[in-house]
Amino acid sequence: MSSPASPDRRALLRSLFDAAVAAAQPALCLPAHLPSRPKGRTIVIGAGKASAAMARALEDHWEGPLEGRIVTRYGYEVPCQRIEIVQAAHPVPDAAGLRAAERIRNLVNGLTADDLVIALISGGGSSLLVAPGDGLTLADKQLVNAALLKSGANISEMNCVRRHLSSIKGGRLGAACHPAQLLTLLISDVPGDSPVDIASGPTVADPTTCADALSIVQRYRIDLPSAVRALLQSGSGESVKPGDPRLSASQTRIITAPQMALEAAARVARTAGLTPYILSDSLEGEARDIGTAHAGIARQVALHGQPFKSPCVLLSGGETTVTLRGQGRGGRNVEFLLSLAIALDGLPEVHAIAGDTDGVDGVEEIAGAVLTPDTLARAWANGINPRASLDNNDGHGFFQALGDSVITGPTLTNVNDFRAIVIDAPRHEKP
Repeated sequence: MSSPASPDRRALLRSLFDAAVAAAQPALCLPAHLPSRPKGRTIVIGAGKASAAMARALEDHWEGPLEGRIVTRYGYEVPCQRIEIVQAAHPVPDAAGLRAAERIRNLVNGLTADDLVIALISGGGSSLLVAPGDGLTLADKQLVNAALLKSGANISEMNCVRRHLSSIKGGRLGAACHPAQLLTLLISDVPGDSPVDIASGPTVADPTTCADALSIVQRYRIDLPSAVRALLQSGSGESVKPGDPRLSASQTRIITAPQMALEAAARVARTAGLTPYILSDSLEGEARDIGTAHAGIARQVALHGQPFKSPCVLLSGGETTVTLRGQGRGGRNVEFLLSLAIALDGLPEVHAIAGDTDGVDGVEEIAGAVLTPDTLARAWANGINPRASLDNNDGHGFFQALGDSVITGPTLTNVNDFRAIVIDAPRHEKP
């Protein structure tokens, strides 16, 4: 029989998540990476869910002339005095993002070697900074983007395709800044922290090819508009490659990443008297499979004290995927958590939280949810079939009905998924 949730554990779970988000705030991690003033102009450009907060942090610590323009997600605007903040749609691009991309590109035209461009890039920029490649339309990009999100492709695969259908990603925006100095400051939301995958790498060189993108499309059986397929097959959508002289004056720095957020949560766990174990900052795969695997580890800890002794906290990050087959509302973090709940089957003294650090899991304005030992029992008592909810990709509907959704509003940062499993029971100890 399942045990009820501990109010203290609910509070702890939320404090772990909040610590991870706080550690990735631009105001905390950006100022130390700012360069010296150039002889010429300083231009700020950028895209992503954290880009407006990054722009504000830059303004607050920059002495001297400054101008710029960045694009962020609707609702993620932060007031700035000298940098224009434009809002657009995410995760499927819209016309506002198209206009913003063109205006940002125009801003870096005609610069000199005495000028400095600071690019503020974070997760979400792939959709926000939209500029279709030759012969493509915004509608083409919207169709491909929506198909990628449903396909089960991982973020690296999705962004490889996006780079080769764009006239601004894959280093093209960086090349447009030449001959100015270029400093790209990144907040990583991708497993492995590869700069080319963060917002599809608008300012960094890209070693992948059109052939790679076409292979990914074929692997996931994505139905492409004819113009998109023609662009990839012709090779005319090639990105800017390593060694391109237009990027010779470019520097790239990652200012915060998932590992830093996990370490912040680990410090909170230690203060609460629990030993933290960071399993990985870069887990990928189907969310439901990752949930089942985490349940196996948690069960081994709770019942046998292996590979860790309880009480402890298992922490992990990365970006899972959801292959949409049902009619539910999706959300990779709630799908992970629902799969975890089913596999744990009410195991006592195990609590968990999973959420996206940007405050949006999938397309919902919900960050994630909380799991308690009595989650399944409460669901059945309310006439909700957990397995049917998982089969329908309806994790959001499941946890919302139980009052267990985690809602943060815009967090103004993004270091991807956060997962924490608190295991209290020392059930491996023999009397």
